[in-house]
Amino acid sequence: MAIGLPSQTQVIELLDGEFARAGYEIEDVVIDARARPPRITVIADGDTALDLDTIATLSRSASNLLDAVKSIAGQYVLEVSTPGVDRPLTSEKHFRRARGRKVELALADGTQVTGRVGEISGTSLRLVVRDDRARDWILRAVPTSEIVKAVVQVEFSAPSKRELELATADQSAETEGRT
Repeated sequence: MAIGLPSQTQVIELLDGEFARAGYEIEDVVIDARARPPRITVIADGDTALDLDTIATLSRSASNLLDAVKSIAGQYVLEVSTPGVDRPLTSEKHFRRARGRKVELALADGTQVTGRVGEISGTSLRLVVRDDRARDWILRAVPTSEIVKAVVQVEFSAPSKRELELATADQSAETEGRT
């Protein structure tokens, strides 16, 4: 680590309160001391999407807080970013934040399932999938313990109205379709 650069823990401790007040949490901090000038990357996420204006506001706040530490002022490039779509979904909060998004799941039995994220509880994910026999969208309960890997898929067209309604509506277990 270059002289004068803070540690990952120091950056998190310094910025965490400011990000939390804005409704976001710091997922990771990456410090690249080999870059010239050194780079501090703060990865943030929250229940509401980080738009460009919010990222700019958080960047200014983070820069001001880091610049107040005399030993590092002006000796770094700061980047505030989101985790990106290629980050695997690994916790309940990740699935909650991805609600309505299309995902690909790898299940413990070796099968792959693609669908749209619906409600998540501690033990089950409701996934909107296409039922070709019924020619309609249904909710499939997927035990979270069976999910080996989950990744958001990039979409180039909007989902159908019915598919999105199922993903964002609160449903009871009695109305779920099962495949």
